[in-house]
Amino acid sequence: MTTPHGAFDTPAFMAVGTKANVKGLMPQQVAATRTQVVLNNTYHLMLRPGEQTIEAAGGAHRFMGWPGPILTDSGGYQAYSMADINDIDDDGVTFKSIVNGSKIRMTPERSIEVQNSIGADIIMAFDDCPPSMDPTVGPTNQTRIRIAAIRDGAKGVYDHAARLRIANERTVRWLERCKAAHARSEDQALFGIVQGGTDLEARAWSAERITAIDLPGYAIGGVAVGELQDDIASVTRHTAALLPEDKPRYLMGVGYEWDIVAAVLAGVDMFDCVLPTRNARNGQAFVREGTLRFRNARHERDFGPIEAGCGCAACDPAGHGWATPDGQPFSRAYIKHLFMAGEMLGPILLTLHNLWHFQTLMLDIRQAIAEDDWPGFAQKWPRVAAAVPGGDGVV
Repeated sequence: MTTPHGAFDTPAFMAVGTKANVKGLMPQQVAATRTQVVLNNTYHLMLRPGEQTIEAAGGAHRFMGWPGPILTDSGGYQAYSMADINDIDDDGVTFKSIVNGSKIRMTPERSIEVQNSIGADIIMAFDDCPPSMDPTVGPTNQTRIRIAAIRDGAKGVYDHAARLRIANERTVRWLERCKAAHARSEDQALFGIVQGGTDLEARAWSAERITAIDLPGYAIGGVAVGELQDDIASVTRHTAALLPEDKPRYLMGVGYEWDIVAAVLAGVDMFDCVLPTRNARNGQAFVREGTLRFRNARHERDFGPIEAGCGCAACDPAGHGWATPDGQPFSRAYIKHLFMAGEMLGPILLTLHNLWHFQTLMLDIRQAIAEDDWPGFAQKWPRVAAAVPGGDGVV
């Protein structure tokens, strides 16, 4: 995909830089992981430092020192994730600022205005993201959504089918308003978002109407927000097939390696997720055999690298110009020590490793597509291939 700030290969995994940085890393370190495109968050940047400051700096690329492509989300997900402290209506969302508690109004027009000022290459339409499933009977991690659902339901009774219908209709109307308000269509690609929860008929209804509005690309939203792995795969397969083949398809907020592979098999081109960076800050490293938790005692005297053969700057510092004694990697024992001592280098090293891990996955996926060699991919990533929903006989 080509943008005003360079091209990126697809399928692509975008590193999440919520507040105009990938936490803990310099821009050149992000690029060294083979990351080609990063994601910024419209809601957070609107609150601090404010889109006016970013615009005065020359846009997000100059402000954060990142020369490559940037995508901004719209704030629609924050309306969902913080639903218990927000109020939504047919015109937009009233947010309670997480900075100072003040009330902030976000409409489709306002979201696009902010994103035009930030200056990302790809911007997302402001949408109404409903719960994927009925939150009043769903998993326990949906507490905030459950509170909002009961609060907003008619007479305190939540009707999930009605919520999906309202969200789908709003999302279409809001997309029309977003497109009309978009003042920089010549250098910013606006993507529409398909909603519908895990209801495949609702997804089909949304996809038909969203894709009827001509745009450079389309996204699948409201996935991986509490539903089971098989539901993620089912919704993705069903919805991706309804999107135009000649335009980028973006699965928002996903995810684990096997979810990405399943989505690629369904025809998805773009991904983002906080897993590599957030989990790194919490002491978790992704490796081909599984995951490593660096607060565990087992690493205390383990002087091997995070993962043998990995080319990241933590596992192969000499390859990145870091002058360690004898070019040795940073050991698991050292990284465990950093986390136990509260030293910031620990999260930095694991962030470098995890982003490298996910970009290696994407490189190998692209090779499998180019060479039509999914069995070869399965040999490189046996644990991932075995966990791909619906991948039997393909991966």
